Amino acid sequence: MSDGPFRLRAGVIGFVIVMFATACGGEEPATGSLSSQPPPDAPVSSGSQTTATDPVSREPDSASPQADSAATGPAEPSPTADTTEPAGAVESAAPGSSTTGPTTRPPVDADPRCPPPPDVPAIVRPVAGDNPHPPPSHLETAVASWPTDWSRTTIEPAELGLGIPTVDPRDLIRPLDRPVFVEVEAAQEWLSEADPGMLVRIGDSTRFYPLRVLTRHEIVNDRFGDRPVLVTYCPLCNTAVAFDPVTPDGAHLRFGVSGLLRNSDLVMWDLGTTSLWQQITGEPIVGAYAGGPALPYLPSAIVAFSEFAASHPQGCVLGPEQEFGISYGVNPYIGYSSSSRPFLFDGEPDDSLPALHRVVGVTVNSENRAYSFDDLATLRVINDTLDEIPIVVMWGAAHTADALDDTIIANGRPIGTGVAFVAVSRLGPLTFVSAGDDIFEDRETNSTWNLLGQAVDGPLAGDQLEFAAHRNEFWFAWHAFFGADGQLWEAS
Repeated sequence: MSDGPFRLRAGVIGFVIVMFATACGGEEPATGSLSSQPPPDAPVSSGSQTTATDPVSREPDSASPQADSAATGPAEPSPTADTTEPAGAVESAAPGSSTTGPTTRPPVDADPRCPPPPDVPAIVRPVAGDNPHPPPSHLETAVASWPTDWSRTTIEPAELGLGIPTVDPRDLIRPLDRPVFVEVEAAQEWLSEADPGMLVRIGDSTRFYPLRVLTRHEIVNDRFGDRPVLVTYCPLCNTAVAFDPVTPDGAHLRFGVSGLLRNSDLVMWDLGTTSLWQQITGEPIVGAYAGGPALPYLPSAIVAFSEFAASHPQGCVLGPEQEFGISYGVNPYIGYSSSSRPFLFDGEPDDSLPALHRVVGVTVNSENRAYSFDDLATLRVINDTLDEIPIVVMWGAAHTADALDDTIIANGRPIGTGVAFVAVSRLGPLTFVSAGDDIFEDRETNSTWNLLGQAVDGPLAGDQLEFAAHRNEFWFAWHAFFGADGQLWEAS
């Protein structure tokens, strides 16, 4: 789409108008956290990757009807224009800070056969009274009220840029703190087979988070039973990653969207300390947690809804009725994936692949490798070894829609999906070959496997491969964060 960048920027301008109206005239957007304690002191290092990002706005939630209704198609209600706050979790403010007061919304009914929304109390957002560790000057107008310890950092502050240029942009893109789920049967009335989404598997439980919802919220603070789970998606990098939000010192952190970007990637914040965290890696980069461990990865992948529904007919799906009353389905980033340059990226993309070409980025311990969608579409399966661990990257579900292409997400061009697994079974390491569309066989036992790593026939029938930590990300994003030490896979 030759007019894609124009449409994207027109939508951004419209939503900045709505956002400023909300920030200046409405109540504070929802934020909050469950019980958290500051971490112990940790050593801090510094480094640099890019120069400062210009304070240009990015799109908070969707294309604005005021800005470009003709270009973007059907308009959706904007969560930034909704000035009522959802219920969330209470957390004590940082010492020396004040807090903003919340309001609440009535609960949304959930499918009784899926987990109900967490029963969490109203939340507050801490505001610094007099921060002894002030922010860098290029961010001061936006973040002066944050009680962040800006003296602790693992990056150069100049690498951070404003995605939403307003005073205190925290959670203007609102995370879901009380996610509402429906069963697959109900979701089939709302989602198409091609709808892309994030599959998250914790133990025996598997859930599907449609990208049509995640593009509007970017963060879901969820629970699988008693276990907190952080589900994240950055549309500008196409990175979908799930994390364990419980820190080594036992703090359960609630995360939100900071409104800041680094290499176009979402920068998250936790309300316990207002520390900043990199979405693509889960690393704490500024604040009390900086220099500490990254959030542990939890098993997840981007797949088509049809794959999830076929393999997990009893699973639960993040539903179409959340507490903000948004109608989901319109793409806020029309034509973005066809652009020649990433939005709000200030670096110089590596020219080994087009900047917005999709790759499957796999991380095993400290080793990183990227697998081009073109190679995967041709070969269907790639067997490899990272850090002496055998992995397999499978490609399939060719009908999977591009969530960042067409006006309507379900109508996006078909791009397929890549899913990475640790290629080890109860009988030992496995190597795989393609056995047809979305079907694979291992050479060791001749068992048959589907795209989601389930053995459906043969000696290993019923087994499930473990996800390798991976993302279906844009090339520029993988190279910006992993290119210094990682490699692009090439056929020998």
